[in-house]
Amino acid sequence: MRSNSGFLVKDKILTFSVLVIVSISIIILISLDSSLFPAYFIYLSIAVIGYWFFSQINFDITSLFYKYFYIISIILLILPIVLGQVTRGTIRWIPIGVLSFQPAEIVRPFLLVFFAKYLTDGKITLVKALKSFGLLLFPAILILVQPSLGVTILTLIGFFGVVIACKFDKKYILIGLVIVIGLLPIFWQFLAQYQKQRIMTFIHPSNDPLGAGYNSLQSTIAVGSGKITGMGLGKGTQTQLAYLPEKQTDFVFAAIGEELGMIGATLILIAGFVMLWRFTQIMENSVSPAARAYVSGFFLTFLAQLFIHVGMNLGMLPVTGVPFPLLSAGGSSLLATMIGLGIVASALKK
Repeated sequence: MRSNSGFLVKDKILTFSVLVIVSISIIILISLDSSLFPAYFIYLSIAVIGYWFFSQINFDITSLFYKYFYIISIILLILPIVLGQVTRGTIRWIPIGVLSFQPAEIVRPFLLVFFAKYLTDGKITLVKALKSFGLLLFPAILILVQPSLGVTILTLIGFFGVVIACKFDKKYILIGLVIVIGLLPIFWQFLAQYQKQRIMTFIHPSNDPLGAGYNSLQSTIAVGSGKITGMGLGKGTQTQLAYLPEKQTDFVFAAIGEELGMIGATLILIAGFVMLWRFTQIMENSVSPAARAYVSGFFLTFLAQLFIHVGMNLGMLPVTGVPFPLLSAGGSSLLATMIGLGIVASALKK
């Protein structure tokens, strides 16, 4: 339906939910770190264009390019190794002028399109299932060695979401689980030492309060100190006095809890769950099996992001660097999420 301005809005419910989270994001990020702006508005502008562009193209047309999406994704994941910018021991970002992009984030929706089309195009046999695991393993390892554990986890979860939406012999899920369990020791070897420490100490962060458990403890303090209405924008002690690290990215939900209280945190979660509800509706009315599989993968990824981010902010899960979609600062994550949402909107049957 066209608005008075002539701008085509493909899905009003989805768009409104996005506006709610992005608006709160801008408000809290200005409070936490005003130096992010005006550069962040550039990322946001590109992301909005990406959302609109992909929402206007029918999913079945977008999926025709699925093989190219995979090839381009692999090339983009290799680029940081050659041209990447080293930041705190990681090689994830490619600088482009005043901006920088993280290919591991940007390729996620395109890999979902590839696997959704690949797995729904014809019958899934054992050979095809094994090939799909091999095709998944390659980008997953490229992401893991950067290292980016959080994005690796989301990529695997998205793939699983695509798989469960496909029609096939369910014994392949058991085979896949056996393969994944068998590969866990190998993945462990690819983890950086700080990632291993996070996993080993999250259960008892008090054992290392000034080390691996510091972030988790500070985030739980921030969330608790906000109470119902919050301490007010710019008045959070944990956030404004720099006790809470990565407050604009990994721990933005804790910052929301401290400065906007339970009211602000609840509003964010409601908007997120409205989006999840809308995804389920689109799944039920998708233009094709491939579109349904894509939305299923995106749904599970989005749900996992909410669950993991909030969980680690409450000290219930290890710190993996998973951003809150649309809320955390991070141009690449914002762009990937908006493009992914645009493709979700394009999957809806008219």
